[in-house]
Amino acid sequence: MCASTTTDRYGLASLRESVPKEGHHITTHARSASAAGLLLAAVLLYALNLRGPIVALAPVVDTVAAALGVRPETVGLLTGIPVLCFALAAPFASLLIARAGLERAVALSLLVVFSGTALRSAGGIETAVAGTVLIGLGITVGNVAVPVIIARDFAHRAGAVTGMYTAALNLGSVLTTLLTAPLASAFGWRWALVAWSLLMVAAGVLWRRATAGQTSAPVVLVSESTGGKVWRRPIAWFLTLTFAGQAFSYYAVTTWLPTILGDLKGLSIEGAGGGASLFQLAGIVGGIGVPLLVARKASLRTVFAGMSVLWLALPAGLLLAPTLWPLWALCAGVAQGGNFTVIFTLVVHHSANQGDARRMSAMVQAVGYAAAAVGPFALGAVHSAVGGWTVPLFMVLGALGVMTVAGLLSASIRSVR
Repeated sequence: MCASTTTDRYGLASLRESVPKEGHHITTHARSASAAGLLLAAVLLYALNLRGPIVALAPVVDTVAAALGVRPETVGLLTGIPVLCFALAAPFASLLIARAGLERAVALSLLVVFSGTALRSAGGIETAVAGTVLIGLGITVGNVAVPVIIARDFAHRAGAVTGMYTAALNLGSVLTTLLTAPLASAFGWRWALVAWSLLMVAAGVLWRRATAGQTSAPVVLVSESTGGKVWRRPIAWFLTLTFAGQAFSYYAVTTWLPTILGDLKGLSIEGAGGGASLFQLAGIVGGIGVPLLVARKASLRTVFAGMSVLWLALPAGLLLAPTLWPLWALCAGVAQGGNFTVIFTLVVHHSANQGDARRMSAMVQAVGYAAAAVGPFALGAVHSAVGGWTVPLFMVLGALGVMTVAGLLSASIRSVR
């Protein structure tokens, strides 16, 4: 093996090791504190755009349906299209990152989401669907790219940065949930939805600044011929099942919690929406709090177990003591943010290098988001069939049970880092 030292744009040495014929090489990015801080800010601003464009429709579903001449359920389907893209397009997003490099892939994803956001508000239901597909495809690249960026540039602070990333995802959802309706009242629903594209422009400008002068090298850290091996690794399947249970439950609860609270507790639309916002807001606490626990030497296995208990409290609590729904919503909100952080921290810990992280992240998300796309429809269909929420809540309990068992197994296996 030969090693050569090059100087990157931050004025610090980067060690590049290469192996002839096998093609294995690993690049370690050393960054000054200011450059690392700028990159982190760019990643977090980018993350604000990875959920907000999807959630923005929820507060104005009825208005959009009336304007487009369709039923609210049809508009509601637009929130499921991006999640389906997460599942189906994750392998292609991984390939794009491998070929184009992280820097170009992120910039391209922002352009695609920007274009989709504009197209969604430009015409009728057909253009809304086409724009939503673009939004889903662009965000899918981000879903795969960010864990790889964390593995590449923040490996020694993976837990803390993943927590901040999770908090930024939730903050993007909260901002669009709270502000889209007032914007629609003032300027109309089309401009209200397009307005969030300004955040994408800001993210693009900061990303360009943070990566200026940096070569967008293809992500090829292990031979491509070894890529399929990730599907044969038990840890990859444990992590996939963990995320599938998490994603199924999160999107199912996000979609139906307001209706559940209205049916079980007689809450008004505003009150039920407030309960849903509570669930999202608490996710920020989980995303930030979990890394602090890990920094205090708490094991990922212990933290994951605690978060899983809090997650299980929501469906169990709504079945046994629905009057305490604010407590259950808070507990589950903290847990969904915290466990998202733990899961993708485990992906980093169980990845030998950047290419391994890219492939494992793509696998975890492809299967996990497929489960997420099924979740809202499955709960709604079962509720319509049985006429109550007991069976659907048991479905969420089952998904969380799978998440808990698979996650504890994942956290018990020794990491490769």
